[in-house]
Amino acid sequence: MSHFDRAHTADLMAFTGASPTPYHAAASAAARLEAAGFARVEETDPFPAEPGGRYLVRGGTLVAWYLPQAAAGDPAAPFRIVGAHTDSPTLRVKPQPDFAAHGWRQLAVEIYGGPLLNSWLDRDLGLAGRIALRDGSVHLVDFHRPLLRVPQLAIHLDRGVNDNGLKLDKQRGMQPIWGLTGASDERGLLDFLAAEAPELRASGATAADILGWDLSLYDLQPPAFLGQSEEFFASGRLDNQLSTHAGTAALAAAATAPGADALTHIPVLVAFDHEENGSQSDTGAHGPLLGTVLERSVHARGGSVEDRARALAASVCLSSDTGHAVHPNYAERHDPTHHPMPNGGPILKVNVNQRYATDGVGRTVFAAACERAGVPYQTFVSNNAMPCGTTIGPITAARHGIATVDIGTAILSMHSVRELSGSDDPHLLASALKSFLDG
Repeated sequence: MSHFDRAHTADLMAFTGASPTPYHAAASAAARLEAAGFARVEETDPFPAEPGGRYLVRGGTLVAWYLPQAAAGDPAAPFRIVGAHTDSPTLRVKPQPDFAAHGWRQLAVEIYGGPLLNSWLDRDLGLAGRIALRDGSVHLVDFHRPLLRVPQLAIHLDRGVNDNGLKLDKQRGMQPIWGLTGASDERGLLDFLAAEAPELRASGATAADILGWDLSLYDLQPPAFLGQSEEFFASGRLDNQLSTHAGTAALAAAATAPGADALTHIPVLVAFDHEENGSQSDTGAHGPLLGTVLERSVHARGGSVEDRARALAASVCLSSDTGHAVHPNYAERHDPTHHPMPNGGPILKVNVNQRYATDGVGRTVFAAACERAGVPYQTFVSNNAMPCGTTIGPITAARHGIATVDIGTAILSMHSVRELSGSDDPHLLASALKSFLDG
């Protein structure tokens, strides 16, 4: 692994470490784009028509674009879009969070997405997310210290667990502990938030001012390189903050590259929330946000409905998400002729039943981008006997009529609280995405 590749992956590790929730991931990506000269746009303000980099954030979703000088005067200029998502499977705090059982104080949580439940057991867990106050303000919070734990039942009380397999009841078995009843400093969640969150203390908010929250638990173990030559790294939320980070880096690089203003297309990054539970939200891929941004971009440049239709017809999207590396202990679960490996470069994801949006023409777009970047790539296809996952790709293609190609990186332990990637792959993916955005 080269020093440059290590620097990119180290920055990804800093990104995931600072982004325990989709809201933090969108903020982390926005900060990187601002450092590259992008300016924030509020959805309630008129969209700017002058060249430059822009971004907007809605909840856990970020949409960013760079308008080159050469494309500014063409309302039918096509878009080159990198799509990703910011959310990951997790445990989310319920509306009535506080309860006690047999002398233990616990926090009521609901399962978000499809996590590997056993990977959450016996972990030191932090708490993060956003809090909405009575005055209408919204604050990001991150309690980066061991607060909670989902304790596993001792083997002495479940003697057959190693023979029969661990079966977790999603309600009873996944509620974390975080204190004892009757303690002198016993507090409910809202009192804890008001007293412990610096953002709330600075505003003078009390527990009574907290009217809403979107809070998640997360594993506190920091990202780390591993392997004999540090050829791997492990982190939480690689699905899909790895792609969000790569897309952010690619867009920033494309916008600041020599000749960026000569591009006749518009590079775009969209990192959606709610992919892990079906994308049916105002910030998900099924929602109108991306289409609205693209349409407003056309209209801001004096374009018509006809110009919008022409722009979308000539546009293309790379939907980037993680995929499965071949597992050495369970190779029979994979397609026998498609075995993606870590550090083998990005993967082209194919499913003829349109669980992925890739077709033969789309493959050429991705292959050409990889060739220009000098990046190897691999192909992923599911075993016919196993159900195939899906991504934002088919949703984006169907909703907006944009030619879409599903790609990603090969990882192990997908949907675990801690996933594994090759150390070279994040930079290889970012290089391919930058080449794609360059056109």
